[in-house]
Amino acid sequence: MPNEEYAIVLDYLPTGKSSSFKSEPIAEVIGTEYFTLLEVIPSASLKALEKVYIGKDKREQIQFIKRRVFFDELTNNSISEIEKAIEIIVKENSQKYLDFFNKSGSLSLRMHQLELLPGLGKKHLFEILKQREAKPFESFKDITERIHLMPDPVRLIIKRVMLELEDSKQKYYLFVRAPSREEKSFR
Repeated sequence: MPNEEYAIVLDYLPTGKSSSFKSEPIAEVIGTEYFTLLEVIPSASLKALEKVYIGKDKREQIQFIKRRVFFDELTNNSISEIEKAIEIIVKENSQKYLDFFNKSGSLSLRMHQLELLPGLGKKHLFEILKQREAKPFESFKDITERIHLMPDPVRLIIKRVMLELEDSKQKYYLFVRAPSREEKSFR
């Protein structure tokens, strides 16, 4: 699977974590493509919700990626910023998430991918399928206008991403890179 190219800073610790052996600056970031939670060593001071390049080419603000982290390892500051960061990512890549509403399919004979969004039941599912068949959705606003009593699609995606990040034992991953088998077994 391809690596993250960009990330959004959740927390910057100029002297590192108090529990760590070495006193070095650390930042916790979330990838913009697969919502991968990472701990990085910055080469410059960073601000919360700042977008940074973490790809393979020359990095301006990040020395190296230290490791992948789990949700329960995040600092309190990271946890308080994560929903805002996810919202920024979803809105910047709105076409990708609109495509999810327009093209998502069945997981089994009884379950559709859209049903995995918290707060979306069968009634909304059938209405979305009917409306997207008539004409694909053009924006998040278009979805809420065409589907009666539809919850905010951006909030639905944020809630699903949070669920996938918080619980590493999910059966289905729609948006987040699933932990590897080795990582899952240690949890």
